[in-house]
Amino acid sequence: MTIEVTPQNIILCFTLIGAIIGITAYFAKAVRWMDRQKKQDEEIKALRDKHNADQKYINDELTLLTYGVLACLKGLREQGCNGPVTEAVNKIEKHLNEKAHEN
Repeated sequence: MTIEVTPQNIILCFTLIGAIIGITAYFAKAVRWMDRQKKQDEEIKALRDKHNADQKYINDELTLLTYGVLACLKGLREQGCNGPVTEAVNKIEKHLNEKAHEN
Protein backbone atom coordinates (compact mmCIF):
# COMPACT_ATOMS: atom_id res chain seq x y z
CA MET A 1 0.00 0.00 0.00
CA THR A 2 1.41 3.30 -1.01
CA ILE A 3 0.33 6.69 0.18
CA GLU A 4 0.59 9.54 -2.20
CA VAL A 5 1.64 12.88 -0.81
CA THR A 6 -0.96 15.16 -2.26
CA PRO A 7 -2.21 18.49 -0.91
CA GLN A 8 -5.52 16.83 -0.02
CA ASN A 9 -3.79 14.09 2.01
CA ILE A 10 -1.62 16.67 3.78
CA ILE A 11 -4.71 18.74 4.69
CA LEU A 12 -6.49 15.60 5.89
CA CYS A 13 -3.49 14.65 8.06
CA PHE A 14 -3.28 18.12 9.62
CA THR A 15 -7.03 18.15 10.18
CA LEU A 16 -6.77 14.85 12.03
CA ILE A 17 -3.85 16.12 14.13
CA GLY A 18 -5.77 19.33 14.91
CA ALA A 19 -8.84 17.36 15.98
CA ILE A 20 -6.74 15.17 18.28
CA ILE A 21 -5.09 18.24 19.82
CA GLY A 22 -8.47 19.94 20.26
CA ILE A 23 -10.04 16.95 21.99
CA THR A 24 -6.98 16.56 24.23
CA ALA A 25 -7.05 20.27 25.16
CA TYR A 26 -10.79 20.08 25.93
CA PHE A 27 -10.26 17.02 28.13
CA ALA A 28 -7.34 18.70 29.95
CA LYS A 29 -9.45 21.81 30.54
CA ALA A 30 -12.28 19.67 31.95
CA VAL A 31 -9.85 17.91 34.30
CA ARG A 32 -8.42 21.26 35.49
CA TRP A 33 -11.95 22.56 36.08
CA MET A 34 -12.86 19.51 38.17
CA ASP A 35 -9.64 19.86 40.19
CA ARG A 36 -10.41 23.53 40.81
CA GLN A 37 -13.94 22.62 41.96
CA LYS A 38 -12.56 20.06 44.42
CA LYS A 39 -10.09 22.62 45.76
CA GLN A 40 -12.89 25.18 46.17
CA ASP A 41 -15.02 22.62 48.00
CA GLU A 42 -12.16 21.99 50.43
CA GLU A 43 -11.64 25.74 50.96
CA ILE A 44 -15.37 26.27 51.55
CA LYS A 45 -15.43 23.43 54.09
CA ALA A 46 -12.44 24.92 55.92
CA LEU A 47 -14.08 28.36 55.96
CA ARG A 48 -17.36 26.87 57.19
CA ASP A 49 -15.55 25.04 60.01
CA LYS A 50 -13.69 28.21 61.00
CA HIS A 51 -16.93 30.20 60.89
CA ASN A 52 -18.67 27.68 63.16
CA ALA A 53 -15.78 27.80 65.64
CA ASP A 54 -15.78 31.62 65.59
CA GLN A 55 -19.55 31.69 66.04
CA LYS A 56 -19.32 29.39 69.07
CA TYR A 57 -16.60 31.60 70.57
CA ILE A 58 -18.69 34.74 70.01
CA ASN A 59 -21.79 33.12 71.50
CA ASP A 60 -19.83 32.03 74.58
CA GLU A 61 -18.42 35.54 74.98
CA LEU A 62 -21.86 37.13 74.59
CA THR A 63 -23.27 34.77 77.22
CA LEU A 64 -20.49 35.75 79.62
CA LEU A 65 -21.12 39.46 78.97
CA THR A 66 -24.85 38.99 79.51
CA TYR A 67 -24.22 37.32 82.87
CA GLY A 68 -21.91 40.22 83.80
CA VAL A 69 -24.54 42.82 82.90
CA LEU A 70 -27.14 40.83 84.82
CA ALA A 71 -24.89 40.76 87.89
CA CYS A 72 -24.36 44.53 87.67
CA LEU A 73 -28.08 45.16 87.37
CA LYS A 74 -28.83 42.89 90.33
CA GLY A 75 -26.23 44.80 92.34
CA LEU A 76 -27.92 48.08 91.45
CA ARG A 77 -31.28 46.63 92.43
CA GLU A 78 -29.87 45.56 95.81
CA GLN A 79 -28.73 49.16 96.38
CA GLY A 80 -32.28 50.40 95.87
CA CYS A 81 -32.44 51.21 92.15
CA ASN A 82 -35.83 50.03 90.98
CA GLY A 83 -37.97 50.66 87.92
CA PRO A 84 -35.94 50.21 84.75
CA VAL A 85 -33.31 48.12 86.56
CA THR A 86 -35.89 45.58 87.75
CA GLU A 87 -37.49 45.54 84.31
CA ALA A 88 -34.10 44.92 82.64
CA VAL A 89 -33.26 42.12 85.10
CA ASN A 90 -36.58 40.44 84.39
CA LYS A 91 -36.12 40.72 80.61
CA ILE A 92 -32.58 39.33 80.72
CA GLU A 93 -33.60 36.43 82.95
CA LYS A 94 -36.57 35.66 80.69
CA HIS A 95 -34.32 35.74 77.61
CA LEU A 96 -31.73 33.45 79.24
CA ASN A 97 -34.43 30.97 80.26
CA GLU A 98 -35.88 30.90 76.73
CA LYS A 99 -32.46 30.36 75.17
CA ALA A 100 -31.63 27.62 77.67
CA HIS A 101 -34.75 25.69 76.73
CA GLU A 102 -34.18 26.07 72.96
CA ASN A 103 -30.94 24.10 73.15
